[in-house]
Amino acid sequence: MPKRSGALHVATTTRRYKGKVYHTHLLRRTFRQDGKVKHQTVGNISHLPDDLIEIIRTHLRGDPLPTEEGNFDIIRTLPHGHISAILGTIRLLCLDKILSSVASPQRNLLIALIVQRIIAPRSKLATARSLHQECATSSLALELDIELKDDRELYNAMDWLLARQERVEKKLARTHLHDGSLVLYDVSSSFYTGGHCSLATFGHNRDGKNGYPQIVYGLLCNVEGCPVAIEVFRGNTADPATLAAQIQKMRERFALERVVIVGDRGMITSARIEETLRGVPGLDWITALRTEGIRALVEQGIIERSLFDRTDLLEVQSPEYPGERLIVCHNPFLEQERRRKRQELLAATEKLLDKIVAATQRAKKPLVGKDKIGLRVGNMLRRYKVGKHFILDIEENDFRYRRDEAKIVAEALLDGLYVVRTSVSATVLSAESTVRAYKDLSKVERAFRSLKTVDLKIRPIYHRVENRVRAHVFLCMLAYYVEWHMRQKLQPILFDDDHRQDAEAQRESIVAPAPRSEEAKEKDRTRRSAEDLPVHSFQTLLSDLATLGKNRVQTSGKKPVEFWMLTRSTEVQQRAFDLLGVTPSA
Repeated sequence: MPKRSGALHVATTTRRYKGKVYHTHLLRRTFRQDGKVKHQTVGNISHLPDDLIEIIRTHLRGDPLPTEEGNFDIIRTLPHGHISAILGTIRLLCLDKILSSVASPQRNLLIALIVQRIIAPRSKLATARSLHQECATSSLALELDIELKDDRELYNAMDWLLARQERVEKKLARTHLHDGSLVLYDVSSSFYTGGHCSLATFGHNRDGKNGYPQIVYGLLCNVEGCPVAIEVFRGNTADPATLAAQIQKMRERFALERVVIVGDRGMITSARIEETLRGVPGLDWITALRTEGIRALVEQGIIERSLFDRTDLLEVQSPEYPGERLIVCHNPFLEQERRRKRQELLAATEKLLDKIVAATQRAKKPLVGKDKIGLRVGNMLRRYKVGKHFILDIEENDFRYRRDEAKIVAEALLDGLYVVRTSVSATVLSAESTVRAYKDLSKVERAFRSLKTVDLKIRPIYHRVENRVRAHVFLCMLAYYVEWHMRQKLQPILFDDDHRQDAEAQRESIVAPAPRSEEAKEKDRTRRSAEDLPVHSFQTLLSDLATLGKNRVQTSGKKPVEFWMLTRSTEVQQRAFDLLGVTPSA
């Protein structure tokens, strides 16, 4: 029997089944045996991209390869590396399947909105423009196979998302929370520039945008700071008033029988504890006392400054807090900072008050009248908010002031002191662990900074319909969910401290400021990573990844072939992909 030999080629067959067309691409060898032409199937390459199949077909035909000099043109280049990194992370997190187990155009549009919010936050109209493939600013639409015809499709996708919010949050809670979990909860707000949303009302403005209505939203995170759920409230909703809805969510929707909620002293107040928390089976809390509560303990002699000569943390009890633990902490660094700041504010206020004194004593057009002098003094005292430390003497033609040293000394007694209040028993959480849990609220504050200013820019809010505002806020939370996981993996090449646990292990006291590891300090000093690569912020790393382009290449010849080709990854880009566990797709 003659030896089999012959040329390889790609054979394509087509068949129809239930109205659908299926193409099969087989790599075959053609040879003669006993005078007859035979075909041997070497392999099925149908799973390969169409452009790669065409390259194989072209090469086996003997036509020039596109890699030969002068035989191809680059038709278009799209920024791609950052898209590939984020989409790869979304798929590794199974967030696409969490949104919906069935692939659909709405799901693809939602993923596109999440990715766009991370790389370049913008209005939905601007996002829609960037998703038109003929004017695309990245490979996002191409990767998700999006053919956007109208920006209303994005709004429909947001409605689709809001209808699934409870289901999505339940799946996230199942992944990141369990019975007995510590749950971090805090509230923030964002100003609203329109006037047509029923959620936007005037309230306590955290953005410094007086004169604008706002919305309020509460964020639930696990103890590591990973976001799990978010809820939007009217702009005039007080922080404590949002707590009941979150407890109901955790107990009923997330089916958590035992949970410890951690909130700041403005959130979990004494009134809220009595009305909402106390007596609920399986529900505990960690919060802190307000200044007046600490002052009362000092005046009662329960807290004495001399107790902190040898320690910075101790537990006390008070009949005003039955069945609770009070963990008193003394931070000397905080004490020094508060005293310094108080002296600076007092001195700055005195300069303003001196101007009023001079105005009442000037020879030409002096400031006179109790009402006019009082109005001027009130305006000055509101600027630095230390008016309580001054004794004022306002006359019809005169004004004098002096510091109230007794009040200053009384306030100084509280400098550096804070008291963590909890219902969790010592057998469950030690004093140090309880204080650490309360300090972990800084992770929620970090999430708010990312949501509002640094990365995701939840504001300005472009929507007028209430449900669209809710969907927009939830969309931003999902974007932060992806970013949070990316940051955890990318720490070695970010300015983040990727050796924080080692630094924590060497920490002398939980009350002391959080230490930064020597490795992180070295990154700060040299701007280089341990692998001697440039260190980035999260946003500059995304910009670096974006320079990895996806090129549309066309071969020359009578039958030109088009295919996609990636530029070569730099060392930093490859390290980022390795850390994320993502392979950029061509």
